[in-house]
Amino acid sequence: MKVVILAGGFGTRLSETTHLIPKPMVEIGGKPILWHIMKIYSHYGFHEFIICCGYKQYVIKEYFANYFLHNCDLTVDLSDNSLEVLNNRSEKWKVTLIDTGLHTMTGGRIKRIQKYIGNEAFLLTYGDGVSDVDITATIRAHRESRKCLSMMAYQPGGHLGVLDIQNEEVKSFIEKPVESGTWINAGFFVCEPQLFDYLEGDYEMFERQPMERLMKKSQIHAFKHLGFWKPMDTLRDCNELNDLWKENKAPWKVWS
Repeated sequence: MKVVILAGGFGTRLSETTHLIPKPMVEIGGKPILWHIMKIYSHYGFHEFIICCGYKQYVIKEYFANYFLHNCDLTVDLSDNSLEVLNNRSEKWKVTLIDTGLHTMTGGRIKRIQKYIGNEAFLLTYGDGVSDVDITATIRAHRESRKCLSMMAYQPGGHLGVLDIQNEEVKSFIEKPVESGTWINAGFFVCEPQLFDYLEGDYEMFERQPMERLMKKSQIHAFKHLGFWKPMDTLRDCNELNDLWKENKAPWKVWS
């Protein structure tokens, strides 16, 4: 299964950093959060990624195009302009980087990479959140549900969009609730290729009209996650994630 990562937004709530780089490239422990997300999936055996780029896409493309320069030691011989990579610390990843538009909304970004998916199920997530979720378990639960879309649901007791879940089926979605303690969309998805039939254009947010269409057809399954999940929405979130990493207490580090 391929892993699709939405990495094209402006990241305005983290503007202290994102005026220079896209939010998925903001670092945790010296590595972009995008790298951390990919390591989570790779741990479960998923090494093929499609990254939906947009805002400052060249930063993401440059990082992967020069991955050895960013992550390995080098010897550069200026006499013959040769370069030797030392202590190779590469990954098994195949990374496809697609320009999905500067102002395209999340639904449109997913629609634009349809031809790279083909007629197969795929994994989907945002480029700004980490979790210790068992990806294999989410796929197993998705297949048992026989729904078009499965999403990881989480209870942060916060202020994010909430889900009304009845018998493991998502019935409604409220973007900004006033109460806490309810289930929210935590952004780790398993998708059937039929999902593309519910996506119409560049200016639809995946979390709104497409999900409403899916809910009307009873096609969203909720995978309830009781472990760790945290998005990096603000500078405070970024600092908290970095603190966890520095203290060797990062729950999302499921790889060795």
